[in-house]
Amino acid sequence: MVAPVTTGAGGADRGSPGPGPGRSRLAWLVVVPFLAYVGTFLVYPTALVLAGAFQDADGGFTVANLADLTRGVYLQAFLRSVELSAITALLGAVFGALLSWAVAVGEPEGPLRRVVVAGAGVLAQFGGVPLAFAFLATIGFQGFVTRFLRESFGVDLFAGGAWLFELPGLTLVYTFFQIPLMVIVFLPALDGLRPQWREAVAGLGGSSWTYWRHVGGPILLPAFLGALLLLFANAFSAYATAAALVSQGSPIVPLQIRGFLTGEVLLGQENLGKALGLGMVVVVGVAMGLYALLQRRFSRWQR
Repeated sequence: MVAPVTTGAGGADRGSPGPGPGRSRLAWLVVVPFLAYVGTFLVYPTALVLAGAFQDADGGFTVANLADLTRGVYLQAFLRSVELSAITALLGAVFGALLSWAVAVGEPEGPLRRVVVAGAGVLAQFGGVPLAFAFLATIGFQGFVTRFLRESFGVDLFAGGAWLFELPGLTLVYTFFQIPLMVIVFLPALDGLRPQWREAVAGLGGSSWTYWRHVGGPILLPAFLGALLLLFANAFSAYATAAALVSQGSPIVPLQIRGFLTGEVLLGQENLGKALGLGMVVVVGVAMGLYALLQRRFSRWQR
């Protein structure tokens, strides 16, 4: 006769083995390298930025660095960074959502979906110096498209000025990697729409507009807004592409931080650069916090 298995107060089987000290040590061996990596490259730099933002050149406590962020060229840099991030996030979200919809309504294993998903995965990570060089070689002063238009049709892309190396150029370049990122983030939300919901609306006499207005739209809205915030944070924190394109001046905050930390503007102003970094941390933190809340709301429809 097999002895019955009894359960304790918590409902767990007494016969089943517990975690045990060996398994606990194994879990720590897996987690410790990750915690060390995060602490070295995220927590420690953030602590340095936070401490330096409240120090003057002599190491004393001050709030003057943060006060400087609310006026003059520093405030203008933040406003331009927010403007650049908002515009590119909106453009990337709209065009990326349309591309995601075109993929979602096609065949699940069709060639269009495979090509778009694979291309989005590559292009979303294609940034920095290679992306800047690609645009310079294409539509720069001597890019092949620029020369072709000038020699064949008499069209000069730079008749109005060097726009590629200013905010309009950054907007174009940033949108290039924002669209594929939107596809990666938003396509699973479209795939989460169940066919039964559309069939139910059609069975009740509703049209396609009724479905998108009362069912599909409200369900996708949190995911769309969350992706919009993710794209905003992605553009706001981008640095390498802008640094490769803009060689003079500091139109956005990351380039201003570079100038302070490398001593290109004034010596002894590193703490002001850290205050700018703290401002960026706050903006990105708020955006990602709102993104997490929207993702939590959207996840209710995926259960």
